[in-house]
Amino acid sequence: MTNDPPVPPWQMDWTVEARRAFDSMPADGQQLVLSARAELVNVLDPYYRGIDADITLPHWITIRPLASTSPGGPHIADLAGGRGWLIYTFIRRHAEPQITVTDAFWA
Repeated sequence: MTNDPPVPPWQMDWTVEARRAFDSMPADGQQLVLSARAELVNVLDPYYRGIDADITLPHWITIRPLASTSPGGPHIADLAGGRGWLIYTFIRRHAEPQITVTDAFWA
């Protein structure tokens, strides 16, 4: 066993409601959500903290805290200029860090 901190790729889990919403999306929405998922599970910090921290993200996704008063809490990934989103929480557990998607939407 090592004392090194865990590194990506992170695990991602979905609440039942979020998974149901994802499953009911049209194919183009699902593709963007899966692309956003790939970005989130492979980045060092899924919360993209700091000024211009999300500069490496594709132009169609922005990340921000759901509430400005809770920068360590749930975050929202706005997709395609607000056409869809994922709300998620990143839990930095030592053994198994995990991203949990609590809401998914596509218009």
